[in-house]
Amino acid sequence: SQANEALCKKDGGVCSCNNNKNSVDCSSKRLTAIPSNIPVETTELRLGLNSLSKLSPTVFHRLTKLRLLYLNDNQLQALPAGVFDQLVELGELHLTSNKLKSLPQGIFDKLTKITNLDLNSNKLQSLPHGVFDKLTNLNKLWLQYNQLERLPNGVFDHLTKLTILWLNNNQLKRVPEEAFDSLEKLKMLQLQENPWDCTCNGIIYMAKWLKKKADEGLGGVDTAGCEKGGKAVLDITEKDAASDCVSPNTTTAIPTSTTTPASVIYDDIHEIKVP
Repeated sequence: SQANEALCKKDGGVCSCNNNKNSVDCSSKRLTAIPSNIPVETTELRLGLNSLSKLSPTVFHRLTKLRLLYLNDNQLQALPAGVFDQLVELGELHLTSNKLKSLPQGIFDKLTKITNLDLNSNKLQSLPHGVFDKLTNLNKLWLQYNQLERLPNGVFDHLTKLTILWLNNNQLKRVPEEAFDSLEKLKMLQLQENPWDCTCNGIIYMAKWLKKKADEGLGGVDTAGCEKGGKAVLDITEKDAASDCVSPNTTTAIPTSTTTPASVIYDDIHEIKVP
């Protein structure tokens, strides 16, 4: 079994081990499973460019000192709940170029020291509510080249240290109200290649925010282009985006009736159909 096989090249194994740096590099070794004899002192583990299709929920539980974990360019279709829960020292997690369709609730909650999270080039169609809420030290977040159709309300609210956010090449038509308001430290934003719907008033928040940030010098504010008409989203006015478009789980239209109780008007959890 793999447990009894040598890990490091010097012992006849396939991985490159640097004991001084506590690093293990098993990249590009056609691995279908993660070796079970990785030293507990390891701080850097590279498992990219292999043929990993699934992870055991406890595969990393011994490796509590990991700071860097590369799982990029594998065949992962799902992550088991709790798989990263012991990695409390982790600073970087690279999951780019896998086949992840969804993420379990709370999958990153124990990674409170993480600064770089790369989820680009997967098949994510949605994100769980609160998925990034515990990642208050996150500096760079890559979500490009997925199939995201919407973002959960408040998804970036706790990312006050984020400097780089890549959302390009998804299926986003709009973002929730106040989606970007907490991103005080943002320096670069990529939004291109999304079908931004500039006919609906749900785009107005984003248009105003981008215009304000353009004046403040944020990079990438002009990358969002309307799906139709060729305008940049930041140039859209309320006149352009006059339609009330309500689509499930995204924006809520406020009924025009004056008899509607306030509790209904401010209930942004349940969609309200316009009469």
